Amino acid sequence: MDLSVVIVSYNVQFFLEQCLLSIQQASKELQVEVIVVDNNSADDTCKNIQSKFPNITLIENKNNVGFSKANNEGVKLATGEYVLILNPDTVVAEDSFTKILSFAKEKQNLGVLGVKLIDGSGNFAPESKRGIPTPMVSFYKLFGISGKRTGKYYATHLSEDETGVVEVCSGAFMFLKRAVFNEVNGFNEAYFMYGEDIDLSMKLLNSGYQNYYYSNTQVIHYKGESTKKNVKYLKYFHDAMKIFYNKHFKLNKVYDFFMKFGINFWYFLKLFKYNSSEKKTLNQFKNYLYLGDNEKIISFLESKNHTFNQLQKYNIDSLKKFIKKNKIEIVLFDNETISNKEIISLFWQLKKEKVLFKTHPKNTNFIIGSTSPNTRGEVTFL
Repeated sequence: MDLSVVIVSYNVQFFLEQCLLSIQQASKELQVEVIVVDNNSADDTCKNIQSKFPNITLIENKNNVGFSKANNEGVKLATGEYVLILNPDTVVAEDSFTKILSFAKEKQNLGVLGVKLIDGSGNFAPESKRGIPTPMVSFYKLFGISGKRTGKYYATHLSEDETGVVEVCSGAFMFLKRAVFNEVNGFNEAYFMYGEDIDLSMKLLNSGYQNYYYSNTQVIHYKGESTKKNVKYLKYFHDAMKIFYNKHFKLNKVYDFFMKFGINFWYFLKLFKYNSSEKKTLNQFKNYLYLGDNEKIISFLESKNHTFNQLQKYNIDSLKKFIKKNKIEIVLFDNETISNKEIISLFWQLKKEKVLFKTHPKNTNFIIGSTSPNTRGEVTFL
């Protein structure tokens, strides 16, 4: 078995379905197994997997055991030489797996490999490559001080298009040898959610491995679909920061006081940000550009009285001009006719055009997308 993909799910039925469909497309030339660990979702995630993806190994937990423990459960059942810890709100390109496997096999001391993540608006996710959040590094990040010396939090020694060695990779996409994962005892289960990716990255570094950021494939990470951005979410993050600090950097009472102050200050900043976030819905927008030829989708747009334009042949320059000229608000990609790789590329290339992106995953009856990394995404049924 070349690769085992382990996904922890929690109330993300349709984002997970899109993710699994993209994995199928990326696995055609490889031996890949998929293991989904569901943390007691209240939606129909498990029924959906059993009916539409019968070859997937499904673990149905009776309660939410957290990200770390659930991933460890999944890896215990894995048989692949490599394992990929993948978030359910991601979309991989058709050649993502072959590219990272080829790169990984060239490295003698590979720890964990991360990739270029972009969010649902096409923007680069800076957490794709990070440094160890030491107290000083975290201080610089908290107060927006960035430079070659002070920008270590987001590993600014590498550009987003440059592959190289980093200290920390994002838990949304962590690729490594299964034997190496087991050697360092996997994720620390003291972390319920968040912080476990930093902890694992550090354990690998301390064991003599090198972690890498790989920029030659892009993966969509809608961000936060499993967790509503509210006080409960912030508590998980707040607790993770305290666990990490106490484990690695606890020094003296004076130092501890200032670190706790910084952690709590961060908490209230984030709380204000999430409370002030506005969610935009599909119904607020009327002017669509549809890239595809599905009559069912065309009928749907007509039934909703949306203004829409349809294109089947285009290049990036003509696409940008068309969007500006026609004041397009939403670009709707149809995976029936456009590959995931091209959709991801267009997310990236159109990110500055002030449009929202929606996708119709292949062989589904819904349109999906996210208007903000701070709010849950939206699913519209055809």
